[in-house]
Amino acid sequence: MDRKNNEDKGSSSGLALGLCLGLAIGTAVGAATDNLGLWMPVGLALGLALGAGFDQRRGSGGDEEENGGEETDPADDDNERKEP
Repeated sequence: MDRKNNEDKGSSSGLALGLCLGLAIGTAVGAATDNLGLWMPVGLALGLALGAGFDQRRGSGGDEEENGGEETDPADDDNERKEP
């Protein structure tokens, strides 16, 4: 198997976990309050935010891969400009 495919599958697991948790919580609250139409989408939205947070915390945001693994600071761009 290709190594890149294995890395791609692992990077979405935080988002999937967050969505599943959010949907479960939204469904439970919706069933308890007898208002599934409101709480399921609220749970999905909260789960999406949680999943993005899980991925960000794990460092799978993708920023490191785009620039060769080096962290860059936007303030450093000013120092690279040539003087007239």
